[in-house]
Amino acid sequence: MTTSPQPPPPHVCAAFGARGSEPELIDGGPVWRCGDAAIRPAPNPAEAAWVAQTLDGLAVDNLRLGRPLRSTDGRWVVGGWSATRYLSGRAEPRHDEVVAVSVRLHGSTDTMPRPRFLEARKDVFATADRAAWGEELVELDHDKGGRLFELVSPTRVPIGLKSQVVHGDLFGNVLFAGDSPPALTDFAPFWRPPEWAAAVIVVDALAWGGADQGILKRWAHLSEWPQALVRALLFRLAVHALHPRSTPQSLRGLERATTQILDLV
Repeated sequence: MTTSPQPPPPHVCAAFGARGSEPELIDGGPVWRCGDAAIRPAPNPAEAAWVAQTLDGLAVDNLRLGRPLRSTDGRWVVGGWSATRYLSGRAEPRHDEVVAVSVRLHGSTDTMPRPRFLEARKDVFATADRAAWGEELVELDHDKGGRLFELVSPTRVPIGLKSQVVHGDLFGNVLFAGDSPPALTDFAPFWRPPEWAAAVIVVDALAWGGADQGILKRWAHLSEWPQALVRALLFRLAVHALHPRSTPQSLRGLERATTQILDLV
């Protein structure tokens, strides 16, 4: 049984300039619209502050960015919540455009220093990331993706790609509104090559977005693309095996993506 996401309390909405606005859940959450603010949970204040500062200073061609909002007393985080300016749009199956956003975005983050909080992260996604790159041995549920992880792991070979700050979860988080430039309102930071971030989008699009297999070849000009795909696939398989809310249906999507990527590799 799943519980519905809880809206930000009135004092949080008021702190971000949305006094009297009734929170409205955006596309299933956990983001809430309060007036002109998009408010989301911020369980890690250090990371939320870093995301706010990053979005505040970024400039990316042909990309609308949800600029962070400070509270009335100047804070980025209030009571475990952070906020950006609300941007119109919704996720659409325009998968190649999302990959193109990734390429442009990471051309603007390539000189950022590595965030210190990444070293201390022990959440599902950080653990799965380290497992995918062979940096940590993790016990994975055989029936939830661990078997596929064991199948794919032998195809992983050393690569020479350079790591930098990347957004590791762009699928479903790039918003489209007609002919307007795509929009981005969050940042899921990882310290990995930009090719990997693009590959994660492709894995997600194949598994759950109905993308055609040709997307694998359309981005094959990216450096060391097959190995970027292998690590992205291992990452998603490990997340699935570790995540308490993963489902048999989502695993079937990953099984399909695994077959397609192994055919390429």
